[in-house]
Amino acid sequence: MREILIPAAVCSSWDPLGVSRLFMTLHSIHLWEIAAGIVLLAALTALGLWLVFRKRPTPEELERARRQFLVQSGRIVDGMLLDVCEIEAEDGRTLTMLRFNYLIGGVDDECSQDITDMRGVVDVAQVRVGFPCSVRYQPGNPQSSIVVAEQWTGLRASLPQLPPYDDPDPLDLSHLRPGRG
Repeated sequence: MREILIPAAVCSSWDPLGVSRLFMTLHSIHLWEIAAGIVLLAALTALGLWLVFRKRPTPEELERARRQFLVQSGRIVDGMLLDVCEIEAEDGRTLTMLRFNYLIGGVDDECSQDITDMRGVVDVAQVRVGFPCSVRYQPGNPQSSIVVAEQWTGLRASLPQLPPYDDPDPLDLSHLRPGRG
């Protein structure tokens, strides 16, 4: 082990005889400290390379993950189907969009969902515009909403049929309007 001598600039105690050392002793860095530094540097380099060269998810994978998240943890609210339309994307593809609206806390939101990649889940010809639907949305971000996912659909096959109301005991209101029966 090699010792490095550095002149002492400040003495922590007063020595009237001058016996105190004039030099401070610093020990050199140990081998384990060098090895720990190399290991840390290698780990940081590996992390940096992984971040640069990792496989990033495609936009389709991100959209599928968003739909899966909403199916698992989204709240459900009633909505209305507005339209099914096809639009041209920037890359030349034709996208099939499902437009819908819903009301949350007095705020009417109108959204659209790309259903182009879900042809096996939803048949566009069977979507009835103007019918009610169920919408799943993220509570903290209501603009993140869906009507159709791979494992769930908010589309309804038909309007609900309510049974006719038969009043068992009709009220006699003739006394409120005399002369009109």
